[in-house]
Amino acid sequence: MTNVMLDPKVPAPRAAVLDEAHLGDIQGALGTIKLDDTAPRQGLSAKLKTLLAIVGPGLIVMVGDNDAGAFSTYGQAGQNYGTHLLWTLLLLVPVLYVNQEMVLRLGAVTGVGHARLILERFGKFWGAFSVIDLFLLNALTLVTEFIGITLAAGYLGLPKAASVVLAAAIIIASAFTGSFRRFERVAISLCLGSLLLVPIYFMVHPKTSQMAHDFVVPQMPGGAGELATVMLLIISIVGTTVAPWQLFFQQSYVIDKRITPRFMKYEKADLWIGIVIVVVGAAALMGLTAAAFAGTDGAGQFSDAAGIAKGLEAHAGKLASVLFAIALLDASIIGAFAVSLSTAYAIGDVFGIKHSLHRGVKGAKGFYAVYAGLVIAAAGIVLVASDSTLGLLTQGVQVLAGVLLPSASVFLLLLCNDKEALGPWVNGPKTNAFTSAVVGVLVTLSIILTASVLFPDISSAAILDIMAACGVVGVLVAGYSFTRRRTATKEDPIDRTGRENWRMPPLETLAKPVMSTTRKIGMGALRTYLLVAMVLVVIKLVQLALGH
Repeated sequence: MTNVMLDPKVPAPRAAVLDEAHLGDIQGALGTIKLDDTAPRQGLSAKLKTLLAIVGPGLIVMVGDNDAGAFSTYGQAGQNYGTHLLWTLLLLVPVLYVNQEMVLRLGAVTGVGHARLILERFGKFWGAFSVIDLFLLNALTLVTEFIGITLAAGYLGLPKAASVVLAAAIIIASAFTGSFRRFERVAISLCLGSLLLVPIYFMVHPKTSQMAHDFVVPQMPGGAGELATVMLLIISIVGTTVAPWQLFFQQSYVIDKRITPRFMKYEKADLWIGIVIVVVGAAALMGLTAAAFAGTDGAGQFSDAAGIAKGLEAHAGKLASVLFAIALLDASIIGAFAVSLSTAYAIGDVFGIKHSLHRGVKGAKGFYAVYAGLVIAAAGIVLVASDSTLGLLTQGVQVLAGVLLPSASVFLLLLCNDKEALGPWVNGPKTNAFTSAVVGVLVTLSIILTASVLFPDISSAAILDIMAACGVVGVLVAGYSFTRRRTATKEDPIDRTGRENWRMPPLETLAKPVMSTTRKIGMGALRTYLLVAMVLVVIKLVQLALGH
């Protein structure tokens, strides 16, 4: 495929692209790149035009993560603790970039979605857990997006049923056009709507000097007595900023947009644009909420996003609160777009269903049926469920996201070290070291989160003990891995020459990865813990729902 672009006389090697609709011109919302356009990009104008055509996957996946759940989490941080937790956003920037860079690399190089790669490279036993986790979490997350829609509509004085039905119709219709470009134009327009938080920020005018200080100086507000509560909120910030669905969405969307390794640097720029926008939005949300509730009776009394809108109205006037409600509505719809599409792509990957926004409804009936079915089901649940049940569901989604995140990161790391799949694009030592450290931190946070949910009165000392124990285990594991690398036979360095034109061969031609006993034990232990944690969390939530 890539050789054809270099020399039409050379036959194209077979690649692992699973849907022929994923081959052809890049038809982005802001530009087109022809398949046979192989000319080098010289000059600022040519590079800018290329970037505009590529922009989309990174932007949408990042802005889509500033959804209804994010509004709730960042708003809670600002209302209850001011801007003292802004530093968490800065620490999450490299985590966001490294995780999503690995995903876009997998998509551009392999041409195969995240779910299918996990199943094919690790087998049905391991892959089933990851895919089932995604389906469960995405379905619940989609419901929270419609909860956000009802909160925004309620504040704006719009009828609940009509608002939910209209939002569902917009979400479905935008994907059912049979045009990738039209869908992306709608999605990017909604992404621009997320910038409404910036003028609201200036209308509320938080102290810029305090914001700057809290961005770079880590602190734990509330003192030792509130460590458990603050830790839970920090974990929620991590869970809402780095979500498992992002991995599945961006890999499949990169493939559907027909982006190849040749445009990797432009896609990385697209990712950075998205990261900047999401961090600016999150910081603005935390800052404006902190300023609106500072010194009021509402400080420390977070309820939901509608409560934030009322606080903004009291502090900065009706216009600021209305803009906030519109921004919440916009964010909820973007989140619903991304989460629904992530699930539909994954199901298409797993069951071999044609799955591309380039196809019309007749050309990919199963794909569009899954997408529409998820949206309709989520909207229906929100319409019939009680407010108390929906509030409990929102809590449950945040908990499960925090619990399941380490599993998604482990599979991502293993795939990005699979030489058969990525060839010259596999991870380097620094990326592996950083990602391994991130997985260790995520596991620690997941354990703390699970313990805190199961034992609401957990003490600060117990949390510190958990962190210390996980730290010791992490040091021992890192030491063992380092010793193994030092004693193992030195492998030849990876030849990365010509990697812009390297694509993964068909899946059936790849040698299966060898799972060492140590890796099997480690993955088995992690999987067992996550399964037990999920069951315990679900039991706890059911008890809360029944009033026990």
